[in-house]
Amino acid sequence: MSEGKPVIMYVDDDPDYREVVRTLLENSGYEVMEAASGEEGLELFKKRRPDLVIVDLMMEEVDSGTSFVKELRLLGNTAPIYMLSSVGENLSLAADPLALGLAGVFQKPIDRATLLGVLKARLGR
Repeated sequence: MSEGKPVIMYVDDDPDYREVVRTLLENSGYEVMEAASGEEGLELFKKRRPDLVIVDLMMEEVDSGTSFVKELRLLGNTAPIYMLSSVGENLSLAADPLALGLAGVFQKPIDRATLLGVLKARLGR
């Protein structure tokens, strides 16, 4: 936590979507660490450990979100990780949420109330 605010890392290659989610999170009292790629996210993670991670499943490569999650685990991440997916019910074809150790999956476009409800339950804010 930074200044009493939970820190959320958000990794997504879509700049417009990052802006919308960042604004929502910041306006709800969270600090946001933002990355445009899995590689950038890993570098940020090495500098500062977030309280929670949200990562898009499909970024610059089809499986880059799952690769990012696996790398976070190798770096010793213990923060809950949520995947953001636009593939809907077919997520299990692209990634196995249980095998990856995900805390959950959000569907794109993300529902504001659902996201904030989960964050409040996980981070107490």
